[in-house]
Amino acid sequence: MFLSVLSTGGAYHLLMNDASRAAIMACDLMALAARTAPKGRGADSLVIRIASGTDLEHLADAMRRAVRKKEDGFFERDAGNMASSEACLLIGVRGQEPVGVDCGGCGYSDCAAMRDAAGEPAGTTTPFRSPNCVIKMMDLGIAIGSAVKTASLLNLDNRVMYTAGVGGLSLGWLPGCTAACGIPVAASGKNPYFDRAQGR
Repeated sequence: MFLSVLSTGGAYHLLMNDASRAAIMACDLMALAARTAPKGRGADSLVIRIASGTDLEHLADAMRRAVRKKEDGFFERDAGNMASSEACLLIGVRGQEPVGVDCGGCGYSDCAAMRDAAGEPAGTTTPFRSPNCVIKMMDLGIAIGSAVKTASLLNLDNRVMYTAGVGGLSLGWLPGCTAACGIPVAASGKNPYFDRAQGR
């Protein structure tokens, strides 16, 4: 039984036998919220994955390896948070699948020009690939917002981390994605993502 009731001197207390199990169940609901969030023209280009157990340490290690310059010290801080989390929801987007509205938000004259640029050999070492359809980037943001709203409704500690998305992409966990974020979750008496001594 997941929740049990213990009577002590007439008082009843709910005991959670497995906080990790509850957090992973919550992550499932967060993933559902992200999947069903509105998408531009109804075209779904999201890739969603839940990491838990030993995968969290692999993700934390990938985040540490992603550091490229000394100003990236926050990767190490976030990796420490990741290693002590119960689970992490990773949300990536295939940003080079334009929706055909020719809005110019990507920096190109139309979607065809963006597709042509996306097909050119990559000449960058940045964590995210470009160009990206601005509508797809909005879809990613809306999905993240839907996921964290769900976590908030469940009173589950969480934080959106760019660093976790970088780690997930480097591990190949989000195939075809050009950008991503991760949302680690924790079930403890103190929020580890905001009550932290080393920076915000």
